[in-house]
Amino acid sequence: MMNDVLGLIMGGGRGTRLYPLTKKRSKPAVPVAGKYRLIDIPVSNCLHSGIDKIAILTQFNSVSLHRHIFRTYRRDMFTDGWVQILAAEQTPGSTGWYQGTADAVRQQLVEIKNSDTKYVIILAGDHLYRMNYKKFVEYHVESKADITLAVQPVSAQEAPALGILKRNSDGEITRFSEKPGPELLDDLISTPDSDKPFMASMGIYVFSTEVLSKLLSASGDDFGSDIIPKALSGHKVMGHVFDGYWADIGTIRRFYEVNLELAGGQSFDLNAVNQPVYTNARFLPPTELQGAKLSKVLLAKGCRIGGADISNSVVGLRSVIGSKVVMRDTIMMGSDFHETDEQRAENICLSRPDIGIGDGSVIESAILDKKARIGRNVHIRSLPDRPDSENDNWVVRDGLVVVPKSGVIPDNTVI
Repeated sequence: MMNDVLGLIMGGGRGTRLYPLTKKRSKPAVPVAGKYRLIDIPVSNCLHSGIDKIAILTQFNSVSLHRHIFRTYRRDMFTDGWVQILAAEQTPGSTGWYQGTADAVRQQLVEIKNSDTKYVIILAGDHLYRMNYKKFVEYHVESKADITLAVQPVSAQEAPALGILKRNSDGEITRFSEKPGPELLDDLISTPDSDKPFMASMGIYVFSTEVLSKLLSASGDDFGSDIIPKALSGHKVMGHVFDGYWADIGTIRRFYEVNLELAGGQSFDLNAVNQPVYTNARFLPPTELQGAKLSKVLLAKGCRIGGADISNSVVGLRSVIGSKVVMRDTIMMGSDFHETDEQRAENICLSRPDIGIGDGSVIESAILDKKARIGRNVHIRSLPDRPDSENDNWVVRDGLVVVPKSGVIPDNTVI
């Protein structure tokens, strides 16, 4: 049956709430857990679930995402499946960019129908979870649904920020409200005797291809706020409960929290032997540790670390960290390359630090994007209630200091 399913991954949003990580890349291309990108999560889930036909809708800042997909998910001629990019384009029938999730799918309906599959599973490109989509699709087929949503129990505190639905005892969805206010929540309780009485949409849907085409012939640019609420009146819409780990990485604060949870081994299991997260295969040397002290650290390959004290942090690919560095509660994404002797000599001429963290620096509660250059004796401190701001080479979002990709922080800077 899974040969008759198209996996359609939404990868084209601006990701403004993840700025400045999305300043030079799309949201699904943002690195996570030191070595992966967010897009690797839904693609890996598809492959483990037996979905071989995978299409990724892209639009904004998509070059690095396209490059990663091309390098990572190439299928050979003996495989029936494929991973392809459906980029936003102007055609005689459509001259505008994607206006929302539903509009993006609408503009690619011809290609979706050409995949010749009976079902379409629509997935987000910025979530962290591990799901067997086969069970999801089987539930859709066995319940004879027109649409099935993946739903997760949530608490009253979480509910106002999510799409909340009312699910009856048969699993059918009778009401849906996007980010409901307090006055609506009492009527949306699905499991009243639970500490998580509400059901939230995960933004993951299964449609029969025929039903999807009919629904998109009407107006509405977004699935959550337009298509799904309208469909409730004339279609059978079911809710498939998923009670495993799931994180919507939509903001800088949530991105930060999820990565540190991974460093502490508290949440998503990256070591699942039979369901690894796939990513670009890199031929990197082992990480070098020269007197470093590490505690609760997610450490990628190819790093060079001197006598540093690192705790509760993520250290990404090819990270270079000097001696007497203290790094706490920090995400360091590393680099796409190691600098050569010639490049380091050029850095001296330009009076700029090498890529990485210089000797004697103290970094607390920060996000250092790829190829960030942090000089010697730099202090980035954690300040309570730090307001959002933007400077030449660093940004504050959600109380966190973020050094953007290729940002430069000179020696002796205090932030």
